[in-house]
This record gives sequence, structure tokens and C-alpha cells, in this order.
Amino acid sequence: MMRTPGKSRTVQEYIDETPLWADGTPAPSTPMTGMQWRIWALATAGKFFEGLVVFMTGVALPLMVQEYGLSAMQKGAVGAMPLFGILVGATALGGLADHFGRKTMFIVEMILFAACLTLLVISPGYEFLLAALFGVGLSLGCDYPTAHMVISESIPSANRGRLVLGAFGFQAIGALAGTAVGYLILSNIPEITAWRWMYATAVPPAIVVVLARFSITDSAPWLAARGRIAEAEQETQRLLRRDPPYPGKVTLSRPVSAAESGEASGFRALFSRRYRRATLLAAIPWFLQDLGTYGIGIFTPTILASVLGTKARYARNLADLLHNDMLAAKGAAFIDILLLVGIIGAVLLVDRAGRIRLQVMGFLGCAAGLLLAALSLEASGHARTTLLFSGFMLFSFMTNLGPNAMTYLIAGEVFPTRIRGLGAGIAASTAKIGAVATAFLFPVLLADIGTQTILYILVGTSLVGAAVTWVCRIETTGKSLDAIEYDREKG
Repeated sequence: MMRTPGKSRTVQEYIDETPLWADGTPAPSTPMTGMQWRIWALATAGKFFEGLVVFMTGVALPLMVQEYGLSAMQKGAVGAMPLFGILVGATALGGLADHFGRKTMFIVEMILFAACLTLLVISPGYEFLLAALFGVGLSLGCDYPTAHMVISESIPSANRGRLVLGAFGFQAIGALAGTAVGYLILSNIPEITAWRWMYATAVPPAIVVVLARFSITDSAPWLAARGRIAEAEQETQRLLRRDPPYPGKVTLSRPVSAAESGEASGFRALFSRRYRRATLLAAIPWFLQDLGTYGIGIFTPTILASVLGTKARYARNLADLLHNDMLAAKGAAFIDILLLVGIIGAVLLVDRAGRIRLQVMGFLGCAAGLLLAALSLEASGHARTTLLFSGFMLFSFMTNLGPNAMTYLIAGEVFPTRIRGLGAGIAASTAKIGAVATAFLFPVLLADIGTQTILYILVGTSLVGAAVTWVCRIETTGKSLDAIEYDREKG
């Protein structure tokens, strides 16, 4: 879209504008500025830390159980506490980004993460441990809507799907790093307290990210939506600073406020007739996919160790415990690689196949993978191992190709700017209800009803996820945030 001299426009129109060469010929695409790349890079950190902490917990958990003498219920509480923090943080803190600004909460969340991670490392007891894990989750929950918004509200529409998912993909890199760090530390520090060193590795990079986030621009669309047009123009100019300068001057139009249009705001807007479908699409499939992703992700080492039969049946001493944990960590890390491969596939296909198609296909693929894993428990010998690994690998690949990636992307696109933080936060919180329930109940259910029954239940939830996605579908592929917002405003 070329600029009409003297005409005010929206922030997104300026961001999507194609620069001109000296002879007046339009450039083939809208180039990313240095500030846009800086925002994207810093947004990847939150997703990396989430994958690192949540999946590292799967390796650290057996050592925590041994050090604190935890029961099955307490073990479930440790696995669920970061996810419970995410549940609360996504809405309670993420929603604050609609009031205090994207940049403010982007910085606050990382300060909270670094502080609580430090407390986690020095935890003197079980209750302190739970409190620290909750604080870590609280910060990561805030990052769900905030990181998405600082990217999507600052970059060209043509790049939005790939770059948001590219940042989200660092969750898979973090998951792989978490299991790898766990294994390396166990190899070099064969002690019960090795889990503290695992979490300590994330503290220095978290502090660096805190300092770097002070340097970015605030969201110009958010400033404009709040009526702070002069500040929005300054931030847009700074965001799009190039050499040679382009655009030369930014003149923004003033958006119509919710009060002026007579629309509901806050929670009432999310569940109004106009946005109810968007809320259901953003929240329910995300809830259903988190049932499987976090349950399988956190307890993959436990499941592998209990099914493969290549470890000491019972940990008779510290050496046995460490051996079993390292064995399971290696198997989990191998499977976690497929999370990364899946997100790469999502990045490549999201703007071609579309969000809805990938989410439906991903749910169906997850169901197939979990079914293979369930059937493996009826086999024996080499067939048992082959089916189990094949099922978990297919699940890991398809969840990041489809629902794990698409639910995150869709939730940050289908709501208007004024309630985007709250809407995406509610969706993430709803999802984490499923994650918390799975993580908390998994150890108990593994003992009471067995691995196979759990896997069959998750097959069913994946199929329901595919159905809900299709019924509530809103396709956002190829549309600017302005166009999506206009479509939703029309109902």
C-alpha cells in the first residue's frame, strides 16, 4: 500500500508500506528494520525459558522427590506449579498489557522471572520450592500474550505468521536445551542437589534479557488505541528508522474508541455475541492440546523409564536413581527434537496452508501418535519400543506443526487491539487449566488407571480439538491486524 501525501494512516499501514528506490520503483518487499529484529529476538527469550524450565522439571523431578521425600500428590504439585503460575499470570499480568502497555509488562515479567528463578535455586524446603515455581510460572504466563503482541504489532503483516511462530519455536529449543542441560549436569554433578544447578544455568541469561528489553520501542498500535497519538507517531518513526529514512514523516489517524462506538469492554466484550466465536476458537482447542502436550512433555522421562524396562526396576540407591534419570533424559531429548522439527514445518507452511488447516491436521496427527503409543503397551520386545518411540515422535512433531503452534498464533490475532492482551491471556489461562490438571494428576493417574488408559483419553481430546477448531474457524492467514479487526468488528 503506497502512501498518499498528507493523508493520515494507521500504524499497520505504515509498517506494511513498501519503500521506494531512488527512481520511484517499489522495493520487492517490506524490509525489517534493526528495531523490529531486536524486538523479535528479545521476544524469543520468554518462549525459550518456558520450554527450558517446564521440560527441565521432568529431569529434575526425581531428584526433588528424593531430596524432599515427596509423595505422589506432592510430586504432581511440583510438576503442576509452574503451569498454575502460567495460568494465573496469562490473565492477571498479561491482561495488564492492555492498561500499562506492552513494553512495561514485557520488562516486568522478565524481572519477576529472574528473581523467582534465583529463589528456586536456593529453595530450603518443599513449600518454598512451590512458591518459587509459582512465581516463575507467573512471569512466563505474562509472556504468552505480551511476547506475541510486541512482535505482531511491530512487524509487516506478510511476516507475522512466520515470525511469531519462529519466536514460539524457541519453546521447543528450550525444551531440548532443558533435557540436554539436565543430562550434562547429572553427568558432571552426580548428586541429589544437581537439580539446583540445572535451574541456575538460566539466571545469567535472564538478567541480560531484562536489561536488553529496556531498549525497545513501545507498541505504537496500543498507544494509538489509548488516544496517545503523538507518542504513537514517535514510536512508529523510531520503529521504522532506516538509512535512508523511510517514511519521512508519520501522521497517524485516530482510531474510534470503544466508548465512542458504544461497545462493551474487558471481559464483557470477550463473551459478547461479536467476539464469542473468537474467544471459543482461541481458548478451547488450546485447552485440549495442552492436556496432551504438557502431560506427555513433562512426564516423557517417567513414561519411558517405566515402559522400556532397560533401567533398574527400583532405585535402590543414589547411583540407581541417577542412572535411571539420565537414561530417561536421553530418551526424552531424542523425542524433543521432533518438537523443533514440527515448529520448523509450521513456520514454513503457516502462510501457505493456513492456520485452521494446520491446526486440524495437527490434532489428527496427535491422535494418531498417541494411539500408536497406547498400542505399544500391548506389544513386547522390539515392537514395543518401536511403537512407543514412533508414537511419541509423531505426537511431538504434529503438535508443534499444528495445535501447539497455531493456538498460540490464533489467540493473538482474532481480538481487537484494545482487548488483545486480555483475550490472548484468557485463552492461555484456559489452556493452562488443562496443563495444570494433567501435570498434577498424571502421577496419580499413572498409578491408578495406567499409562494406556491415559493415552486413550488423550486420543479422544485430540479428536475433539480438531472438531472444535473446524466448527469455530476464523482464518487470519494473509490479513493485516487492521483487516482482521475490521472483519471482527463487522461480526
